[in-house]
Amino acid sequence: MPSFKFANVLLETNPRSVAYPGMYCRADQPFVFDEQADAWALSAAGSFDFTTYFNSLSLMKLKRYTVATGFSLHLELRGAACRVQQTMGDAFAAHSIPVEGTEHSLDASDEWQSIDMPLTVNNDMIIVGFTIETDGRVDIRNSYYSIDYKDESQLRDVELAIATTTFKKESYIIGNVKLIKDQIVHSGDEIADHFHMYVMDNGRTLGVNALNGNKVTIIPNDNVGGAGGFTRGMLAAMDQKPQATNVLLMDDDVAVSPESIKRTYNLLRILKPAYSEAMISGAMLNYEIGEDQWEDIGHMTKEGTFAPCKPPLRMTKFEDLVYNETFEPTKQMKNNMYAAWWYCCIPISVIKKNGLPLPVFVRCDDAEYGIRCKTKFITMNGLCVWHMSFHERYNAAVERYQTTRNTMVAQAVCGMAPKSDFMYELKNNIRLELKKFGYENAELCLDAFEDFLRGPKRFSQPGFAEKTFMAANKNKEKLVDFDTLQRQADADPELRGFSIKKVDRQLIDGDKARTLPQRLEDLITDNGQRIIKSSGKGYAVIPLLGWAYPAGVIRGKHKLIIMDWYNRKGAIRTKDPQRYAEIEKRYHNDLRYYKANIQRIRSEYASVRPTLTSEKYWRHYLKMD
Repeated sequence: MPSFKFANVLLETNPRSVAYPGMYCRADQPFVFDEQADAWALSAAGSFDFTTYFNSLSLMKLKRYTVATGFSLHLELRGAACRVQQTMGDAFAAHSIPVEGTEHSLDASDEWQSIDMPLTVNNDMIIVGFTIETDGRVDIRNSYYSIDYKDESQLRDVELAIATTTFKKESYIIGNVKLIKDQIVHSGDEIADHFHMYVMDNGRTLGVNALNGNKVTIIPNDNVGGAGGFTRGMLAAMDQKPQATNVLLMDDDVAVSPESIKRTYNLLRILKPAYSEAMISGAMLNYEIGEDQWEDIGHMTKEGTFAPCKPPLRMTKFEDLVYNETFEPTKQMKNNMYAAWWYCCIPISVIKKNGLPLPVFVRCDDAEYGIRCKTKFITMNGLCVWHMSFHERYNAAVERYQTTRNTMVAQAVCGMAPKSDFMYELKNNIRLELKKFGYENAELCLDAFEDFLRGPKRFSQPGFAEKTFMAANKNKEKLVDFDTLQRQADADPELRGFSIKKVDRQLIDGDKARTLPQRLEDLITDNGQRIIKSSGKGYAVIPLLGWAYPAGVIRGKHKLIIMDWYNRKGAIRTKDPQRYAEIEKRYHNDLRYYKANIQRIRSEYASVRPTLTSEKYWRHYLKMD
């Protein structure tokens, strides 16, 4: 019976592998790379457990999604005597479990020795792996898992394209391109002959001549946002010869794992026909805390917000490895699921059936597209990128303008998440900003709402998306560095005593309890800005994040000091009931127009769907025709 190499046993030398070795191997002795031996050294007598995020085999999912009929492990070892044993984890495992009858022993040897172990499989196993018990130093190299299948006709022909969009983030993209060239293009693996990477340079700042070539193409592009850049990548994948079968969309500001890309290619080769048009969704691991998984599949909530389907997981915890594989989305999640484009592999056939993305610039493009296409989704341990967490790059122009407008547009054009209440989310965000005296950001919500109400004619025009996003960035609340913030506070008599040096995260993120009467008063008056108005007194320090609501701290205050502690910036807000009233009036005027015209507006948006998602429209939009 033929076999197919699926996943390398992975040990790496990068900041994340060094900081979180338990994602690769749990051991009671160090394991280090020996350059002279060109192998990894399990350095001393001890136990080395490879039933980990990167080195366990996702048995249950491979049986479900692929044509696999059997599984095996190949190891190349030398050095001290050692014992190798298969391990597994079932649905309730909190640690790896040895599989009886699978132990293999090797005598000490200075020569390389190979072990080929057929893996024992039963229906209780979610993941499988292996342990090596050593009597001294043992070197390991060229080790991998293989999958058995019936005959060659079951292997699918795959041409994989990667599309990544960048805007003046050379520090990330140049390193990723070099890593992919070194470990994929020059790997000698099968993927190298069926792979091409496209980098859409929206800032036109990359050195094209230096990076082009060796299966990598840099495409200078107008600043059309992520949506336009990824669409350009889709079109490049469709235009290439031979045409790509799948395109992997990947953010620029990530740290990539080339092994994840190799496994994605291998997975595509062995998928069952029933899953040939599934999207493969890689996980977003935290760039700063590399063992933490934020999301690998998302959904749109009834309240109109983006949310991960799974809770936060720690991928060095064995029980979380199992949970990550066994999790089943709820019915509500399944109706509104999407794969985010930090790592999303889409079949070209799905693009041809469902059209191209909407020209929304940034935010909601991936969610709308995933929900529109209604494909199956595949996630798996070991398929991932490391991405900066959202709280570290909060931007009101994105969260208040782009998200507000784009979710409404996507629902109107393509019927995205029809039961999600984006009007509720609009109301909630405006009130939240007003209670925290974030008047500029509340106005961004209304700018977005009004641009939606103007209908699709302006929205569909080339240049509109960039122009409005630049305007939102200009109009959002201005943050200053901490030194400037301190000088502003020193010049304000009401902020006497404020010192950056006395501020810490406990103060910024803290809150106070409120009594029931206080809660009712805050609800009725929007923190003293309507009905029963008060100027307030004193100040409070609160976080920048738009979704934060430290209600007890801010109540009754006249000024708020907003702090983005991660980026060391902040701003001073002052209560202004008159401005509050003006924004409230504007909001209610917009609501009246919305109620009188929404059916017409929705009809107009729906009518342009065939145009906005067509190749003809996008090729003109991107100046390709």
